[in-house]
Amino acid sequence: MKCLAEFVGDHVQVRVESGFIADLSFLQAAASRFDRAILLLLAVYGLRSGEVVALTLDDVNWEQDILHVSRPKQRCEQEYPLATEVGEAILRYLEQVRPRIGSRSLFLTIKAPFRPLVSTSLHHVVSTRLKALNICCRKRGPHSLRHACATHLVAEGLSLKQIGDHLGHRSAYATRTYAKVDLVGLRQVADFALGDLL
Repeated sequence: MKCLAEFVGDHVQVRVESGFIADLSFLQAAASRFDRAILLLLAVYGLRSGEVVALTLDDVNWEQDILHVSRPKQRCEQEYPLATEVGEAILRYLEQVRPRIGSRSLFLTIKAPFRPLVSTSLHHVVSTRLKALNICCRKRGPHSLRHACATHLVAEGLSLKQIGDHLGHRSAYATRTYAKVDLVGLRQVADFALGDLL
């Protein structure tokens, strides 16, 4: 059986003599849309795995562009503006991939039996994508994207209080791990020619 795979944009097109591989092509495209929605929630909002899998269809307010997140550690809910790119990724997943079943969980398994995701399943999604992109980091799980989100917020100049609020931390102590020295920034400062100031 001959098989030809082509990378077109962010998905794989597979041409083959058998219908089974064509279904595999759908699963790859479905996985790409599924992964993208989850990865954006982890990276943009810095959500925890448990918070992503706990999202329901009712947590996305399309009329007001708001994402409602339950914070179990704080026993409260938090609202975020729904970023356009995140909203589009979720919408593509809902329209093209999510099985049409009665569950109110936002994310369901792609293959039958369809059921809500569990937080441990997100590790595979993140680690597979990071490995495919040759991104080397000590840990390749969902928490690495939470950490990257916080590091980005530090680089943007947000205070630790603002970052802690964004991440749903109860105390500034929990946020302090992100207040590490920015070596790249320090090197730029060190390389700055003082003569330019004079």
